[in-house]
This record gives sequence, structure tokens and C-alpha cells, in this order.
Amino acid sequence: MDKKGNGGISETIRRQYRIWLRVIHRDVGYLVVGLTFIYALSGIAINHLGSWDPNFKRVFKTTNLEGPFPEDEEALVIKISSRLNLSKDDIQASFYDSDTIFELSLANGSVRLNTKTGVIKTIGKEPRFFLRVANRLHYNRGKSSWTYIADIYAVLLLYLAISGAFMLKGRKGFVGRGAILIFIGAAVPFFF
Repeated sequence: MDKKGNGGISETIRRQYRIWLRVIHRDVGYLVVGLTFIYALSGIAINHLGSWDPNFKRVFKTTNLEGPFPEDEEALVIKISSRLNLSKDDIQASFYDSDTIFELSLANGSVRLNTKTGVIKTIGKEPRFFLRVANRLHYNRGKSSWTYIADIYAVLLLYLAISGAFMLKGRKGFVGRGAILIFIGAAVPFFF
């Protein structure tokens, strides 16, 4: 030991190691903040698929159609289609839901005409721009190049987890409280 109480070369190396560990950990952390934010929001949205559709929002529109309305269903479909600018390919099925409600099933919604009042109610879907794109990346349904970006992101997260575990020493570090918290964190997914 020298006069200042330092442990010589090995202590200097350990100090330098911790300094560089913190510097790289900080910079990698900043690098992945944006991706983590997007993945986290997308993950929350995907976790609640049973409650809502994170990719599309429902859109309701009301319009009027003047009568008289033809008895023939095909003629009525043509009349509604011309009013709403629908093509034959847009319509999957047409039927009377009741005596006064005529419905068209569309690929992305439905159209309901009240033949008594002439009111048309359209229920459709519009994409949620941000979440739809984020969810597509989260599911890795994009281009194959995204797989490499996702893999790099995963490796960087692993680095942050491992380097973070060794940043502190002593009771609050990896051999103390850190080991217990790491064990608890790893046990949660195994438990479920």
C-alpha cells in the first residue's frame, strides 16, 4: 500500500473499470431511451387487447339517404353504395337486420340504413398512427432488417442489466441487496 492508502495497480485498475462501466452504461442508457419508451407504450397497449384495439379506433358517421327505398335488396345496395361511394368489393354481405334496418357488412365496419327515417349510420375503423406502427415493430411484422435492430436493442438492454448489477459494491451492490432484487425480478416471469 502507498502513503495515500491506495492498493496500488490493482486498485487503480478496479477504479478505472468502475469509471468506464458507468460512462458506457450512461451512454448506452441514453441511446436506448427512445426505443424503450416506444416498446413500453406498445407493450402496455398490446397487454390490453381484450379491452380495446390498439391498432384502430372506431369511427361513427351519420348521414341521410332520401327515399323511397326499393324493395329489391340489390337495388337498395346500389342506392346506398352510390351515396357512400362504396364499390362492390367493399361489401361483404347485405341483409335486413329487422323490418326497418338494412345492413351492409364491410371489410372494416358496417353500414346500417333505417328505411323508415333514411338515416345511415356507418361504423368504421381508422388506424391509430403511432400505436399501429409501434405495435407492428413490437410484433416484428415489419421488414426483416428490423430483426437486427431488435436484436441489437436486446443486447444493449442485457448490457445495461449486467453492468448495472455491478456498478455498486458492498451491501447495496450485486452481493447484497442487488442479488435479492435480481432474484425477485427473475422469479416473477417464472412464477407466472
